[in-house]
This record gives sequence, structure tokens and C-alpha cells, in this order.
Amino acid sequence: MTLAGLRIGLLTASASRAGGGVFEAVVQQAALIRDCGGEAVVFALDDEHAVRDRGRFGDAPVHHFAVRGPRQIGWAPGMTAALVAAELDLLHLHGIWMYPSRAGERWATATDKPYIISPHGMLDPWITARGQGKKALARFGYERASWHRAAALHALTKMEAGDIASEARRTDSLVIPNAAPAAGPARGAPSRDLVYLGRIHPKKNLEALIAAWRGLAPTDARLTIAGWGAAADVAALEATVAAAGDSSVRFVGAMHGAAKAKLLDEARALVLPSFSEGLPMVVLEAWAAGTPTIMTTDCNLSEGFEAGAAIACGHEPASIGAALAAVLAMSDDAWRERSTAALALAAGPFSAATVAARWIDAYRRFTV
Repeated sequence: MTLAGLRIGLLTASASRAGGGVFEAVVQQAALIRDCGGEAVVFALDDEHAVRDRGRFGDAPVHHFAVRGPRQIGWAPGMTAALVAAELDLLHLHGIWMYPSRAGERWATATDKPYIISPHGMLDPWITARGQGKKALARFGYERASWHRAAALHALTKMEAGDIASEARRTDSLVIPNAAPAAGPARGAPSRDLVYLGRIHPKKNLEALIAAWRGLAPTDARLTIAGWGAAADVAALEATVAAAGDSSVRFVGAMHGAAKAKLLDEARALVLPSFSEGLPMVVLEAWAAGTPTIMTTDCNLSEGFEAGAAIACGHEPASIGAALAAVLAMSDDAWRERSTAALALAAGPFSAATVAARWIDAYRRFTV
């Protein structure tokens, strides 16, 4: 079975690197639809990186809409009309809490066609506890109507399906993970470098990671932090790194494309001590590169712990430090076993073929 003949809209707040992991998931979904014979059409709010990252979607049409008023709301007049005019067979919203949720619900009501929502971890209790005033307005203003109107909500993990049930009162979630990139070749001997890749944000717990590293004070290893974020969050991180006074810790800013791949290919491990995640794409990218991970259970990838591709860390500097020390002390043979396990996960349950088959079934189910 394929998606031939289906025109599927992908709606999101940001079709650029500004959207972080959600953007990467939308890029991946557009490629999946194309590779399965369907046609993907992308709709997003405009932002400073939109033009630069347009090429990530290949030949899929990408429509950007200017935001009026506060960016955190994302009101974009004309978005709903453009969705209706696109003659879609199905609309798939990625991410919530902004105006695209309202536009998606209005499209579904106007066309009476299927509408799927992927919250991407944005109903995690850690997230819903922050900015409660704004989220309360969004719930009553448009989110509850959007959740109710959807043909289905999509969860990346069983844990997220529970969050959806608690918040949206929907117990019929589709549970389909993100797909990993194609698994690479077996890795050679590991370096002594550890790396963090992702958004610079309080939920990523980077202050505790730096404190843990300082507690270890390794003389033959390096911690590289790469990412982007709000100016205030980046400034706070830079101040923390400067205060550490340790040349083995460095912040290198945002890394994309080949530069990002090089960091993963050369790292002994990826570190992600987050308080909250949906299903972090960067972990799947690391596994596809044969790079084991150090992460919290909040990353919702228990498969990594079970297979030996990941080591659990807590949120406190002491528990993070213990995990870092264990990876740095690991023999080359032990490390290679974990690297092999990571590649097997990327090539198996998280492979593009496995995930694509599940999405074909889901999309076809709602469009027949």
C-alpha cells in the first residue's frame, strides 16, 4: 500500500530551524509522504530562517504566513483560507499552543475532512505547568475545540498517549515514533568528547550538566554544547560556561547539516539530561551515527536502556556526573557494544521503513 493520490497538508508554527525538533519531524514527515507516493504541502508561520531552510523540504510546496501581533500567539490572517484553497485530502498539525491549532480546526470544520494532531510532547506536565495563563487562554480559545475536532491525536510514545488522555480526554491516540535517519556504518574507536545538541532552554537542564562536568574535572576529555535558543537563555548558558573557568567545556552555538553530523560522528556519547521531551530526534540521529546516549527517562526512549544503547542519568549533578564518569571509563570493547546496539535500533524499530508503514496505514484509514 502507498499514499499515491493523497495530498496531505503539514501545518506547523515554524518550517525552519527555529522550530527545533518539531521542524526536523516535519521535514521527515514530508519526505516520508513523498517517498510513499503522496504529495506533501507545508504551511507555517514566517520567521527569520524560513527562506534559508526552505530547501530542506525538497520539491514540496512551502507556504509561509506573516505573523501579526505577539509571536507567541502566531496569529496569521489568511492561513485558514489558504488551507481550504489547497484542496487537501488530510491535514496534519505538528505542535500546539499557537494559532495554527485554530487554523487547523477551522479547516477541518469547513472541509469536513480528516485532521490529525501531533503535540510533540507539548502536553507533558512539565510543559503544561509553565506559562499557565497563556495555556489556559489557548485551551478555552481554540485548543479544546481543535482536540475535539481531530480525527485522531498522535503520540510519539505510550507515555505521551497518557499525557494526551489526561489533558485532551482522548484515549484513542495513534502511537507512532519518529523515524531515525538511515543507520551509518560501524564506528571506530571512540573519542573522549561528549556532546549536547539541541535547543538552549531551561528544560534541557544544561546548568546541572555543566556542574556535573566540573565535579568530574576530566583532564583528557571535552564537553561540547551546541544549540540555539532565546537570547536570554543563550546568555545565561554563556555566563555559566564562563563562570566554570574550564577550557574543557565549550559552547559553539548552533550546528546544522554537516557540522552537526560531524559532532555526532566524533562523539563518545550524546548527553541529554532533560526534564521534559516528546521523543527527541537528536537521540535517534545519534543512534543512527552509532553514538550511544546518556539521557533521562523523560526522553521517553526506554528502548535505548533496554537495548544497551543508552545510560540513564537523573536530573541532579551527582547522578549526571555518575553517568558521565561511567561512559568515560568504559573500555573500547564495551563502548562498541553500545554503539552496535544504537545502530540496531536505528535500523530496526525506528527505521524509516517501519515507521512509514505505520503512517501509510494511519493516513489511509482516515481517508478511505
